Amino acid sequence: METIHFKGEEVHTAGRLPEVGSKAPCYTFVTPELKEIHCADFVGKRVVLNVFPSLDTPVCAASVRRFNKEAAGLDNTVVICVSMDLPFASARFCEANDIKNVIVGSAFRSPLFAEKYGLEMVDGPLAGLLARAVIVLDEDRNVVYADLVNEITSEPHYEEAHDVLKR
Repeated sequence: METIHFKGEEVHTAGRLPEVGSKAPCYTFVTPELKEIHCADFVGKRVVLNVFPSLDTPVCAASVRRFNKEAAGLDNTVVICVSMDLPFASARFCEANDIKNVIVGSAFRSPLFAEKYGLEMVDGPLAGLLARAVIVLDEDRNVVYADLVNEITSEPHYEEAHDVLKR
């Protein structure tokens, strides 16, 4: 269990992030087009998992827009923006914000993702949603960066994740 914060109040997750150096668990998400994507679809590519509670919040939306901008310049890298939002909401968000350089994936059918990655918030006003985190996987799905953002209302550490990708 991890302790994070929502507007200064403690919130807990049901587990822990995979550690740097470990093999990341496989995942399955649903795209706005209702297509399932799997970890095996990205073998040989680096993957950035930008995980957050909901596209319907300003900070979460900002993180998707920022990663969309930065993803255009990343070699051999796929950015997947993950939340529990339904694919229909994701489709509307992508269209309204001209999101074309990242994949938006819904974990609504993947309770094992939240469990295996330790990201389900189990208490607080956002219980049941995913905590904010950025996880970078190498070409072999090894974790090379993992950051569980301490304050849910804060943006992730973009520069740290980007620095790992430049190595």
